[in-house]
Amino acid sequence: QVQLVESGGGKVQPGQSLRLTCSASGFTLDQHALGWFRQAPGKEREGIACLGRNDGSTYYAKSVKGRFTVSKDNAENTVYLEMNNLKPEDTAVYYCRADPTYLTAAAMCVSRVHDINGQGTQVIVSS
Repeated sequence: QVQLVESGGGKVQPGQSLRLTCSASGFTLDQHALGWFRQAPGKEREGIACLGRNDGSTYYAKSVKGRFTVSKDNAENTVYLEMNNLKPEDTAVYYCRADPTYLTAAAMCVSRVHDINGQGTQVIVSS
C-alpha cells in the first residue's frame, strides 16, 4: 500500500522547535519530488518546503525561509521538516506529499495536485 504517514506534531511555545517526520511505504522516495505543505484555519493549503526529484533543488516559502529545513533519508525512506523559532502564525496542519512528475522543488511546492498525500499532523504554537 502506497502511503505517507506524518508524525511529530504537537503544541509548543513561540521560539521553540519541532521536527516533523514523514515515513513512506509502498514506494521509494528517490524517484519523487517531495514536499511539506500546511493549512491554517481559514486559509488555503500552501507549499512551504520542497525537495526536487534528484536535482538537488530546494524551495522554501518566504514565511519559513531561514527557520525551516527539509531533508530526506533515502535509506530510511523518510522525509523530515526541522522547524526552528516557531511563531504563532506557524499553527496549522502539516502535510507531506510526494510526486514523480515534478522535477524541481519549486514546481512541487507551487502545485496544488500531488500523487501521494499524507493525512497530516497538527502543529500549534501558542504561549
